[in-house]
Amino acid sequence: MTRKFFGTDGIRGRTNQMPMTAEMALKVGQAAGAHFLRGAHRHRVVVGKDTRLSGYMMETALVAGFTSVGMDVVMVGPVPTPAVAMLTQSMRADLGVMISASHNKFVDNGIKLFGPDGYKLSDEDELEIEALIESPPALVPAEAIGRAKRIEDARGRYIHAVKQTFPARLRLDGLKVVIDCANGAAYQVAPSALWELGAEVTAIGVSPNGLNINEACGSTDIALLRRTIVDAGADLGIALDGDADRLIVVDEKGNVIDGDQLMALIGSSWHRRGALKGGGVVATVMSNLGLERFLQGEGLTLERAKVGDRYVLESMREGGFNVGGEQSGHIILTDHGKTGDGLVAALQVLAEMVLAGRPASELLNLFQPLPQLLKNVRFDGGAPLEAETVKAAISAGETRLGAGGRLVIRKSGTEPLIRVMAEGEDEALVGEVVETICEAVRTA
Repeated sequence: MTRKFFGTDGIRGRTNQMPMTAEMALKVGQAAGAHFLRGAHRHRVVVGKDTRLSGYMMETALVAGFTSVGMDVVMVGPVPTPAVAMLTQSMRADLGVMISASHNKFVDNGIKLFGPDGYKLSDEDELEIEALIESPPALVPAEAIGRAKRIEDARGRYIHAVKQTFPARLRLDGLKVVIDCANGAAYQVAPSALWELGAEVTAIGVSPNGLNINEACGSTDIALLRRTIVDAGADLGIALDGDADRLIVVDEKGNVIDGDQLMALIGSSWHRRGALKGGGVVATVMSNLGLERFLQGEGLTLERAKVGDRYVLESMREGGFNVGGEQSGHIILTDHGKTGDGLVAALQVLAEMVLAGRPASELLNLFQPLPQLLKNVRFDGGAPLEAETVKAAISAGETRLGAGGRLVIRKSGTEPLIRVMAEGEDEALVGEVVETICEAVRTA
């Protein structure tokens, strides 16, 4: 069955337009709360958010929805998405909610849900919640309405948990690190954690005003980070997205390091220490063939999942893997958490730098990526991928790339975009194939 409201990462859209309205948030709170009312205990939900202006509106509506069906609410304020996952489990809550549109601009917002185990919900749970959204709410009697409270130490709890993932025998003394927090959820916790571990920290993107999240900063726009690294003579740059569940790393020369290179580093390093589980790494269909060939050379496998960090995690759990992620920078390390965590992944990279005593530019370029090109085509309604002209262009592209290349065409699960990705040995050919398919999609 097709989901109506949920995409690859919760419910997301432009604020004050369906499905991202206060009314919808109220219904989500009522539906998700009713779905997780199981057993006779007092039920609890943890609600966090990023720094976008609409977070206050969405938080208030969700709290009203949850309390109206008898669930107590703990509000933790602006914290990273992985902090909500961690707090949901540690506080023995029945449900966790993160209000965030991740890497999107402030005009968008979203609702991500976590189960009592700290994992994102399954497709089945989301379908059941969607059915409840479109049904009359199960309101409780006046005396059973839930209570709401705000806790102030959530950020401190998360900082402590993150530092526990860094090897106890190591320190970051002598390392200059630039951290770009995207004016988002990690604007306080990320610089603090790095400083407490001994790094000399230059923090940018740490002045949120509700409107500037992901604006000319963060993992989607690293120009400022690259300039700051070179100007400061820093050893490493870290760019988080708005809810800090993913990162992009920049070396001391200003070169960008994507999630594929990070997975190569962490996977191979953990393998040499006997800490890697599953005999390989889980990535998505978007990860570069160069990563797959590198892992094969290390005697490891690359398992590919659908795009979306929760699908990566599902494959990891099924196959017993403990390292996985996406090229975009979602890195999931199940020894340390239940979802992608940009700060935890960054600390693993810094630990490897300390242990190796080598600059990032040497340590983080483990393989030569094959020429790969991704372009997005925005569409307004309709089903362009069903057009015969588009199907013909895709078939012709696959033929031209041959056995040594790959073509991945998909509809975005978070935005009205068709994503067209090709890779192969011939960079010019890759470009031609992508542009031909993009033009067919635009015309359709």
